[in-house]
Amino acid sequence: MRRFSRTLALAAGLLVSAQPALADDLVSILELAMRNDPTLRQAQAQLRSGQQQLTLARSSLLPQASANFSEQRQAAGLEGVVDLTDLNQESTRYGLNISQSLLNLPNWYSYQGAKEADQARLYNFAAQEQALIIRVAAAYFDVLRNIDQLDTRRQEEEASQREFERTQQREEVGLVAITEVYEAQAVYDLARNNTILAEDAVASAYEALEAITGQPHPNIDVLSEDFPIEEADGSMETWVNEALNNNPQLLAARYSVEAQSRIAKARSSERWPTVSLQGGYSNSETNSGQGTDGSQRAVGAIEGVSIGVSVSIPLYTGHALTARRQQAEYDLVAQQEQANLVRRTTTQDIRNAYRSVNTDALVIAQRQQAIVSAEAALNAIEAGYEVGTRNIVDVLQARQQLFGALRNYADARYNYVLDTLQLKRTAGVLTPQDIIDLNEWLEAESATAQ
Repeated sequence: MRRFSRTLALAAGLLVSAQPALADDLVSILELAMRNDPTLRQAQAQLRSGQQQLTLARSSLLPQASANFSEQRQAAGLEGVVDLTDLNQESTRYGLNISQSLLNLPNWYSYQGAKEADQARLYNFAAQEQALIIRVAAAYFDVLRNIDQLDTRRQEEEASQREFERTQQREEVGLVAITEVYEAQAVYDLARNNTILAEDAVASAYEALEAITGQPHPNIDVLSEDFPIEEADGSMETWVNEALNNNPQLLAARYSVEAQSRIAKARSSERWPTVSLQGGYSNSETNSGQGTDGSQRAVGAIEGVSIGVSVSIPLYTGHALTARRQQAEYDLVAQQEQANLVRRTTTQDIRNAYRSVNTDALVIAQRQQAIVSAEAALNAIEAGYEVGTRNIVDVLQARQQLFGALRNYADARYNYVLDTLQLKRTAGVLTPQDIIDLNEWLEAESATAQ
């Protein structure tokens, strides 16, 4: 299978070397996002925190050793004779205890479950990494989408203004009625309003991109007009099989089922005996300078070594063992149903993504033709308006249709790019290399909000 985490680590170097570090292209922005995106950094910290669960589970199977040491000084004697300033009795104790589990099925199954859960966490993190690529691409092309929208809105506003001024002049010499002036002004006012909204949308899109990388990107490269538009390779069932084998969220769900299965076994085996090997060493020394009768007391020392096998069998725990076992079994059923849901959702998502890519390819071709048709219609209607067979409303509507067709075409191209990436993401095969390949189709000329 394709492990995204390994690819991401290797691609970090590619991202730096593929393009100049300061270039505002898709590659450099993704590289910044990999280092600065708070969502990914949070997921990474959570992954490392969760990985400690495996170490904790393994520790219960390894030898346990502890050392102890104590030293005590005291004074003892008949009442009224003890001098609290003269602590003449000293005792020192130290020891070492070692234990090793020989048979503990609950701990063993818990360790196996922790390994499966660790794999689930790795796949969930891989899904977060792929989600970052989609978020970066979506934010990047959302900027381009809104810039294109703003460009056409400004062109539409300028054309509407010229038409409004032209209509005013024609009305002044009596060529048209005042109603045409009102109609042209209404269209111009609406166009101006749309431009203001488009300017705000561009600013918001830039802010969204900056929120991911932590840096502003006032100039970004644009998508080439030669960018190829093709239907998805292979059949739908091929993509479905790819997703069922590689989708990281689905793989994480499967490993979570295995982890819960091990936990259920651990709970079922809690009624079994546990056996451990235990050993220890102890040393105790006592030194008293003077006894209670005034005689001198010699130093005394006791040393001991022990080794043995301990067997523990649970007999009655107030139904706690039964409750934990049943709880684990219900949790297993819930996890299995969750995995089943993820599998169905993944299948649905990959089919929808496959259809979206193919639909986008057809829509783009149709919208290209719509631009040609709208231009031809506008030219014909303007010619008819000059000879009096068409009115100003026809001209204004035709011009609106042309600019709308231009916006729809640009919008469809960006949808195609994002849907293609989403198809690969759902299939679990999206990597930074896809961004590097896409970056080759970005023009060196920068798009700006100015």
